[in-house]
Amino acid sequence: MCHDLKGDLQVHSNWTDGSHSIREMAVEAQKLGLEYIVISDHSKTLSIAGGLDEERLMSQGEEIDAVNDAVEITVLKGVELNILKDGRFDISDKVLEQLDFVGAAVHSHFHLSQKEMTNRVLKALENPNLDLLCHPTGRQLQRREPILINMERVIEATKDNKMILDIDAYPDRQDLKDEYIQKAVELGAKLGISSDSHNKHHLRYLELGVAQARRGWATAKDVVNTRSVKELLQIVNK
Repeated sequence: MCHDLKGDLQVHSNWTDGSHSIREMAVEAQKLGLEYIVISDHSKTLSIAGGLDEERLMSQGEEIDAVNDAVEITVLKGVELNILKDGRFDISDKVLEQLDFVGAAVHSHFHLSQKEMTNRVLKALENPNLDLLCHPTGRQLQRREPILINMERVIEATKDNKMILDIDAYPDRQDLKDEYIQKAVELGAKLGISSDSHNKHHLRYLELGVAQARRGWATAKDVVNTRSVKELLQIVNK
């Protein structure tokens, strides 16, 4: 499946906690044979990562326009939002509507009950501006246990809301677990593979995401970023 991947759905730059510029990430992705990447730097309430507010996010979009004029690969304007405790986002819908691709994840309040956490994520999935639920269980191997969440309900909600479940390839995460990938395939939910790269060398982690997808019996047809950028944007209605 790895040679089928045409894009990377979660790439961080030095606008927040990444090490390289947007152009450097784009050039490296092009060398690896990708056709597009989504720049998905963190949003404002993740202050530890230097998260972007609405104004900086719009400024980043101007830089992405300039990079697109200079490289052959397509760079999409995105963000990795914080899902707040009540399920809202920390960037306004007016700004989100101007982006190409929107991801969101739980980055705080990890110790809520299963009911509270599930309702929190389900609320986020009701926002039509959301495209990708990033690293859905929040686990970090040997560092943080997964959040308590009813993943079957979440998978069903991503299908019902026509959203995408992230298979995060970063070695510390490998999230989703294979059993959840298999459940998503069985239910017909959409999957995407992202490197969650924070420097240009991390882009190669996509191979680990492909291996994880295969462990869950996913095939190329189950993974949205095996499609062209035009097809991807049609899938997310952008």
